[in-house]
Formats: sequence, C-alpha cells, structure tokens
Amino acid sequence: MAIDYTVIVVYLAGMLAMGWWGMRRARSKSEFLVAGRRLGPAMYSGTMAAIVLGGASTIGGVGLGYQYGLSGAWMVFTIGLGLLALSVFFSARIARLKVYTVSEMLDLRYGGRAGVISGVVMWAYTLMLAVTSTIAYATIFDVLFDMNRTVAIVLGGSIVVAYSTLGGMWSITLTDMVQFVVKTIGVLLLLLPIAVVKAGGFSEMKAKLPTAYFDPLGIGGETIFTYVLIYTFGMLIGQDIWQRVFTARSDTTAKWGGTVAGTYCLAYALAGAGAGAVIGTAAKVLYPRLGSPDDAFATIVKDELPVGVRGLVLAAALAAVMSTSSGALIACATVANNDIWSRLRGAVRRSEGEYDEVRGNRAFILIMGLAVIGTAIALNNVVEALTVAYNLLVGGLLVPILGGLLWKRGTVQGALASVIVGGVAVIGLMAGYGILANEPVYYGLLSSLVAYVAVSLGTKPTDELVLATWRERLAGRSSELASEPVPAPR
Repeated sequence: MAIDYTVIVVYLAGMLAMGWWGMRRARSKSEFLVAGRRLGPAMYSGTMAAIVLGGASTIGGVGLGYQYGLSGAWMVFTIGLGLLALSVFFSARIARLKVYTVSEMLDLRYGGRAGVISGVVMWAYTLMLAVTSTIAYATIFDVLFDMNRTVAIVLGGSIVVAYSTLGGMWSITLTDMVQFVVKTIGVLLLLLPIAVVKAGGFSEMKAKLPTAYFDPLGIGGETIFTYVLIYTFGMLIGQDIWQRVFTARSDTTAKWGGTVAGTYCLAYALAGAGAGAVIGTAAKVLYPRLGSPDDAFATIVKDELPVGVRGLVLAAALAAVMSTSSGALIACATVANNDIWSRLRGAVRRSEGEYDEVRGNRAFILIMGLAVIGTAIALNNVVEALTVAYNLLVGGLLVPILGGLLWKRGTVQGALASVIVGGVAVIGLMAGYGILANEPVYYGLLSSLVAYVAVSLGTKPTDELVLATWRERLAGRSSELASEPVPAPR
C-alpha cells in the first residue's frame, strides 16, 4: 500500500500547492469569483467537463450500474446533454451579461426584486450539491486507509475548503485541469477495462446477470424522463455551471468550449454504454450481494486493482469528487454572500473602502465549507442528496430563469410566485411521496409554470426601461454589473 499512499499524498499536496498559487492571482472580486473572466477555450472546456463528471457521476454512476446495469449510464448522459444544450443555446448570452450569480441575472431581467428568494433556493441547491461530493470522500478514504467515515469526510472536505478559500476560482480552475486528466486516465482508461476483464468479459457478464442489466431502457422510461427533467434542465440553470460560464474569455469561448465539454461528457457516458455503469455491472458479477450499491466502487477498487494502479484510480476518484465539490462550494458561498447576506444587511459603502470583496467571499467559502462538511457527516446517500438538490433547483428556478430568457411578457411578480409555489410544492411532495419519487419534480415544475404564466399575465408588464437595459446587456454592449441589485423603476 505504500505506493498507493504515495500517489494520493502527492496528489493532495499538489492540490494545496495550486490553492496557494491561486491566492497570488485572486486580488479582486472578479479574479476570485470568476477567474477574471479570462479563461481560453482549452482551460474552459477542461474545467467545465471536470465539474460535470464529478463524484455523483463517477461513484454514483457505478452504484447505478450495480443496481440497474448499463442503463445506469442515463444519469451521466442527461448531464452531458444539459451541458451541450446550455452551451449551444444560452452560454453566449449568459457570458455577455457579466454578472456573478443567477439571481443577479433575474434582477437584471425583472427589475431588481427577485434576488433574495431565488438566492435562497439556489443556495440550498449548491449546498446539497457540495454535500453529495463530500459524502463520497468517506468511500475513497475507507478503501485507502480503512478510515472512519466522519474522519474521512473531514479530511477530504478540509483539503477542498483550503484550496478553494485560498485562491477562489483561479485555484479551482487549475486543480480542475489536473483533475480532468487524472480522472480520464484513472476511470476511463484503467478501471473500466480492468473491471470488465476481472468480471470475465462481456460474455461472462451477460451469462451471469439478468437480461435487464443489458437493456438500454432497463432503468425505466419514467426514470429516464425524470433524469432529463432534473439533470438536463438543471444543467441549464445551476449557479455552479453558470459561474463557470462567467469565467469564459468571450461569448465564443463559452459557446464552443462548452460544446466540446458537453460532447466529452456524452462520449464518457456512451463509452462502453457508460464507464461507471459498466464498472458497476462488472461489480455486480463479482460481488452480487453488496449491502449498498454505493459500495460497488470502493469494493472493486479495493479488491481487484493491483498496487500503484489502485492509488492512481483512487486519485482519479478524488479528482472527480473534488472538482464537483469545489465548484459547488464556491457557488454556494457566492450566492450566500452576494445574493443573501449582502442584501439582508443593506448596501455597503464600497466606495469608501469599508468592505474587502475578496476577504468577504473568502470568509464565506470557509463558513459554507464547514456547513457542507457538517451536513455530509449527518447524511449518507449520495443519490438521495443529489436528487434533493436538483428537485429544488428545477422545481423552483427553471421556469423563471428560462421564462426570463425566452418570454418578454414574464414579470417579477410572476417570477417570485413561480419560485415560491414551485419550491414549496417540491418540498411538500418529497415529504409525501419520498425523496426518490418522480412526482415531486413533475408536479412542482408544473405548478411553477402555472404560477409564472398566470401571475405574469395578471400583472403589469415589465417596465420598458428595464427590458431595454436587459437587451443591451444581452447584446454585450454594457459594462459589468455592479454587485448591488438592479433597482426597480419607480
């Protein structure tokens, strides 16, 4: 195990070193939160793919493969589809807005009164997304060190919090590039073929498992439809994804760099019918009676991989987890500070130098990081936590965001009604039907749409001056938005 330990320690030390490097670059709010909006196509594509193919897609995807077979690839496929749709249809316009958060976009579009409520929903989503990745540290460190679950979560979470707090988006971008390469080598090029060979090849897997494990629709049409709703549409509106779009050097970089990343995600999902799904299917052959599907990844890595390769694959798993965790963490902190706390405490006289933007955002990353670690210790199921996150996001914010981008007649009252009605409906329905039920996102999204359209049509249209400012910003003809919300017209 000494070689495995060495690989992991070197990897973790490199992550912290990149955090220190990023700290020297992040000297302004723009540098800290969105890497100065200076990423070119290569770095933008790599960091976007890294955040999407994270802990849930890797460890959770293996668990779905163990439970359902090759059709478990649908989760990763719908995530890649969402990124592709975002890049082709919306990312160029989003990049031109020059905002920091989704709530700022809503304020700009509707006139300055949608921020706090939408910020709370987005904060809950990003918090739970960070939690799902942090939970996965327990799986990885248990394999490597036979470590207590709580200690493993604290150790892994602390490293991510450290480099994210030090350098913000610059540190996260650099670490993501390394993580993208490590993850591709470790999971796609090493673990996938080794798992298939150890299970006896596809012919042996087919002989030992039910036919449903090799049915592309075996997971169920209703579940696939739900994945499209929560993951494909969720990718269109998540703060963690938008904040990466904001780092692009230009709208062209955002569009084509994101298209490359989305295509990579689809290829990742389709490689052998889904890398994680195939690995999980192989684990089902080798270990048919695991206590939980989420144990499949840890078990096959621990028992089947040779020394050295095991360390590299575990580093790849850490890369997958850390890329999503750090991206969600900075998104959570950005929303908490800029959309909630700064609005609740009132305007800060930044012109007099009373508030250090970088220090304030750095403090919020630390605070939110501690909250994420604590929540991860209390929860246990990765897929359940991810489902809660995306149900809240899609049920509460999909309609007002896409409505603002696509429908001129949408109003701030309609947007607020949509957020409140959709969010409450999703929470209530999850309590009634269960977290993993499909009904919460179906009915929550429908109620959000009805509220948005009905209230918008029943209230005064958005002021033409607000819409004119919005069109100017969408066309990229205005300067960067200040951090204060856009005031509503009198």
